[in-house]
Parts: sequence; structure tokens; C-alpha cells
Amino acid sequence: MSLFRDDGIVLRTQKLGEADRIITLLTRGHGRVRAVARGVRRTKSKFGARLEPFSHVDVQFFARGSELVGRGLPLCTQSETIAPYGGGIVTDYARYTAGTAMLETAERFTDHEGEPAVQQYLLLVGGLRTLARGEHAPHLILDAFLLRSLAVNGYAPSFEDCAKCGIHGPNRFFSVAAGGVICGDCRVPGSVVPSPEAIGLLSALLTGDWATADACEPRHVREGGGLVSAYLHWHLERGLRSLRYVEKS
Repeated sequence: MSLFRDDGIVLRTQKLGEADRIITLLTRGHGRVRAVARGVRRTKSKFGARLEPFSHVDVQFFARGSELVGRGLPLCTQSETIAPYGGGIVTDYARYTAGTAMLETAERFTDHEGEPAVQQYLLLVGGLRTLARGEHAPHLILDAFLLRSLAVNGYAPSFEDCAKCGIHGPNRFFSVAAGGVICGDCRVPGSVVPSPEAIGLLSALLTGDWATADACEPRHVREGGGLVSAYLHWHLERGLRSLRYVEKS
């Protein structure tokens, strides 16, 4: 029997028996972890209130053997709140739907339990913090998170140089299969011709140029969001269920 301690974001919860839950977290040191939290569905359980989606928590696990992720699910025996991001998210529909898509994305990009995914973890913490504070429009925060998640997992799209031959941009065409913008010589079937403003927005979101992103017109935001969704869908091989509920202004 071994004790482990880590901090993480609660991604989702599932009912187990009459009073327990299975908690899925993205942790700093152990990647995605599923653990059983006993008694948390009882109405008087303060422990359960800390283990709700969007919560940033310091958690203690009790596991059999020398590894946290093994044959059976570890027990979540203690948790302390680091930041209750859910309080600033769940009361607003736009923030809630964007945040739910962020949690689903983080889970999808961490397929293997127990494998550290520090960059994805830090992206999620930063994204939820920004979302809870309302620093930018929720759909822009989501698109920035999606683009950066793709980048840290090796799928960074190109928004300037041709993704196939590397010729310097700006380039006119965009192909999700080719990896971003492409030149006329490299154009492939299925390529689209997005507006320069939409491409500029996506580049700004990827690099953190919020002044440019916040000033973008709604029509270009919608266009850019469609490109992000298509690109994410291509690399995940299926879309996110939660994206259909996200508001795009």
C-alpha cells in the first residue's frame, strides 16, 4: 500500500454505488488519473464539494502497490482546494460550455492514464483561471486553449509559412489535412480560402496576442472558430461532444 500526493483539475465525475464517485483528474505529476472517492455523494460531505468539475485541488491517493495507476483504482482519501474555478464558470452559460469543452479536450489528449502531461495540465489550469476571471470572451479563450493543446501535442498548425513546402507567407489557402496554410503550388483538394483576418486571429490566439484577438470582428471570430473545430476534429479523429453547445458570437 502506498500514499501519493498531487495537485490536479477535476475533469469529470461518475456515480458509483449509493454514495461514492469515480473522479477523473488531470494531475501535474501523474497525468490523467481515475480514483474512487467514498461517501462524497452524501449531502453533508464537504469532501465531495471539493471534487466537482473545474476544481483545482491538492489530492492524496491511497493505492495498492508502488504505482499510483495499477490494476485497480486508487482511493482519493483527502483533498484541499487550491482554486475553486467552478464558482466563476458554472453560473454563466458561455463560460460553462467553453469550460466543459476544455475539460473534454484535456481528457482526450491524455489517453494513457498515469503518463505525465505537464504542458497540458498547465494549459488547462491557465485556461480555467482566465475563463473564471472573465478576462476575455469565453469562445476566444476556448479557441486559444484548443490551438495550444494541439501545439503541445505535436499538431501545431501553420498560419504564416506553407505547411508543406515552407515558403514564407502570407499564404492564401488552408488545409486541415496539410497542417495549416499552404501556398498555391501545394494546394490540395478540400482546401479553403479563409479571410486574412480569421487567419490573423488564430495566429494571435496561438501566440497570446490578446489585443489583436479581442479587437477581431464577430464574423471573423466565427470563421476562425470553424477552422479550429475542423482542425481539432481531424487530429482527434472525432469531434468533441461539448463543442456543439458552445456559443459563438
